[in-house]
Amino acid sequence: MLPPAAQQVFFQTAFERQAVELYAKLGLGAAGLPLGVFREGLVGYYNLRGASKRPGTPPVLTLIDFSKSSQQKRLWVINVEKAKVLFHTLVAHGKASGADVPLAFSNRGGSEMSSLGFYRTAPTTYNGKHGLSLKIMGLDPGFNTNAENRAVVVHGAEYVCEDFVKSHGRLGRSQGCPALPVAETAAIVRAIKGGSVLYLHGPARAGYRSQWLNLAGAAAAFANTRFPG
Repeated sequence: MLPPAAQQVFFQTAFERQAVELYAKLGLGAAGLPLGVFREGLVGYYNLRGASKRPGTPPVLTLIDFSKSSQQKRLWVINVEKAKVLFHTLVAHGKASGADVPLAFSNRGGSEMSSLGFYRTAPTTYNGKHGLSLKIMGLDPGFNTNAENRAVVVHGAEYVCEDFVKSHGRLGRSQGCPALPVAETAAIVRAIKGGSVLYLHGPARAGYRSQWLNLAGAAAAFANTRFPG
């Protein structure tokens, strides 16, 4: 039995190794997702899995890299346990965040900006003005906790498509929602509903910070799944 300090180092090393191996297996580098962004998402995923008391939470991590152009496919839905990319597609940002690449982010109502950070998805979908949609709960105070009050949800939009990019040089933009291609919306929201983790990453200058990016907590939760008991 290792002493606690050595055990923590062992678990953190195992976590970092798993992150690199999973990143390579999923082909995320070739798909344009930086390793650092994937690692942040995975750290938050395991911290939130460890903090969750809900049985049956889907082992799904949705990553959105808002440091990238809207012309690029910058959303990934990953089943972590099965080591499988379920979806890789376009996603829109808020109209006041910027034109092609979002530069400004806000948690304020009426800002029409995207909000960075970690979210948990609602248990069920609903049909709203944009059709099948999914509410998301922001988990980072100061960055996204007004998401529900702002009606920031996952929904489909006609302006999220390759044709719009060809005509305008960028995607259309939302009022702060991570809007998806209409044809893929139903499948994506059904895959991520039920309390899964969503991470919206932004440029370094956005100044985002989070309690969910704690490596020690993520490594401990990871260890509980890999080394139970």
